[in-house]
Amino acid sequence: MRPLREEDLMPLWELSRKEESPEWKLWDAPYYEHKSMDYETFIGDKNSYIDQDDIWAIEADGQLIGTVSYYWEHKPSLWLEMGIVIFQPKYWSGGIGTEALRQWISHLFRTMPLERVGFTTWSGNVRMMRAGTKLGMTLEARLRKVRYWKGEYYDSIRMGLLREEWERNPLYEAAVVNE
Repeated sequence: MRPLREEDLMPLWELSRKEESPEWKLWDAPYYEHKSMDYETFIGDKNSYIDQDDIWAIEADGQLIGTVSYYWEHKPSLWLEMGIVIFQPKYWSGGIGTEALRQWISHLFRTMPLERVGFTTWSGNVRMMRAGTKLGMTLEARLRKVRYWKGEYYDSIRMGLLREEWERNPLYEAAVVNE
C-alpha cells in the first residue's frame, strides 16, 4: 500500500470508471448507481487522488489492483469510516484485502488521534464481513433489510475497532505501511 501517484491514474480509471458495469461493483454497494466516465473527465479531478491521505493504492504482482480510503462521518468528533475496493476478481478471497485493511487500520491509528476505525457494508458482501471479523472488529450495528437490490432486501452492517483493541491485538504489531 502506498499513496497514489500520477502513473496510477490510467490504471485506476481503467479499473474503476471505464466500464459501465464492472464486476467489482456487484459487491461494493451495488444499490448505488455506478457512473462510468471518459479518461479526460476522470483526470480532471486528479488532485483528489494523487498523494492524498484519504485514498491509497493497493498493489499486487507489481500492479495497481485496488484502493483503500477513508472519509469523515463526523470530523469534529473524529468519527472516521474506511473502505476498500479490490477491482480484479482474481485477487478476491486470497487475503490481499484483509492484509490491506490490517495495514490501513494501523496506518490510520498511528497517524491520527482516533479512538475508533470502522466500516459500513451490506449483508451481501460476505467477504468484507469476514475480513472485519478476522481483523478483530466488532459487529456494532445491523440495520435489517434497509438495502434493496435486485428484488431482495439486505441488511446494512457496521463494524468497528477501538484504539485499545488495536493496541492489544498482536495481529497489528507487524503491520508496516509504506508511509
